Amino acid sequence: MDLLNTLVDKGLRRELPTRDEALAVLATSDDELLDVVAAAGKVRRHWFGRRVKLNYLVNLKSGLCPEDCSYCSQRLGADTGILKYTWLKPDEASQAAAAGLAGGAKRVCLVASGRGPTDRDVDRVSDTIKAIKEKNEGVEVCACLGLLSDGQAERLRGAGADAYNHNLNTSESTYGDITKTHTYADRVDTVQKAHAAGLSACSGLISGMGETDEDLVDVVFALRDLDADSVPVNFLIPFEGTPLAKEWNLTPQRCLRILAMVRFVCPDIEVRIAGGRELHLRTLQPLALHLANSIFLGDYLTSEGQAGKADLEMIADAGFEVETTDQVTLPEHRRGGGCGSGTASGAGEGAGCGSVRTPAEAPEAAAQAEPGGARTDLVAVRRRGAGTDVAPNA
Repeated sequence: MDLLNTLVDKGLRRELPTRDEALAVLATSDDELLDVVAAAGKVRRHWFGRRVKLNYLVNLKSGLCPEDCSYCSQRLGADTGILKYTWLKPDEASQAAAAGLAGGAKRVCLVASGRGPTDRDVDRVSDTIKAIKEKNEGVEVCACLGLLSDGQAERLRGAGADAYNHNLNTSESTYGDITKTHTYADRVDTVQKAHAAGLSACSGLISGMGETDEDLVDVVFALRDLDADSVPVNFLIPFEGTPLAKEWNLTPQRCLRILAMVRFVCPDIEVRIAGGRELHLRTLQPLALHLANSIFLGDYLTSEGQAGKADLEMIADAGFEVETTDQVTLPEHRRGGGCGSGTASGAGEGAGCGSVRTPAEAPEAAAQAEPGGARTDLVAVRRRGAGTDVAPNA
């Protein structure tokens, strides 16, 4: 396809595709899918080789959020059955992080629900960052605490944070349809505050909320304009008890096209497969590694993820290798203010909290599923790891 040849050439030169070219990737047919994956894979390998960066989420404070984000299991008034607990102590958070680091994670992502942190909250998280870094040489720490006030990003940076995550989630034109308690501009402002403080800016999107192709392209171009070092791509987990519980709009093929589009628009940026990969990509997850160079290991914020061992086996079987702490994620020309990577949610909204039960846990349901059908049986609330006495699955 002339389109794919053009996009590969542009990706190798770090040249931004046009909006029409990005839209054309999303409009390709299933018959063309493997060609699309192969083309985007050339760009991925050029900038990132066959390395896969592993990231591990620690949910510092779960639920009890005053925001009304329609996609979120932790939203105001949601009856989703998730774990609810207040702040983990620094030693508890450090212990929770240890499981992911032992499993090969290079980055720990510290997430807390809520509109944004108080100064006391920043002190708590700063102590947690120090506790994790004292015990783990070379670990990267990303904070995701919601909307930042002036000076808070600088304080997190001073405590040793490497990155800050705050997702744009969807296009500016449709943002008001999913959240009323804060604005798209608020989110942009927080990403800019993080960048200005010398933190690596991590900001991504959630697909599957009923958005149009134009919305997806708009938000990815906006992320590119913000100069995010990493872009987590989340696939909506339609939690029962949220306004978007019936939005089952994604197929594995659609997810791969979205990831390919993001790779073409962000050729030299860390692209992370975040929440919902197991639920929506299912058995096509290995193909997604040809597009993204980063994933989360194990569970998410409020839902279960694929077992960490299965993640590692998938990476090896697909011919990829886990990125080590002595390897730098981003290409040399992008290294600077931060260390270049990120996490998976915004204002504690659980954008990275999608996940599933593995087929072994639900064999009958897997056998009965119809192609492209909603897999409500795969949505499983997290009952282990941070905030519980049960070991995590990393």
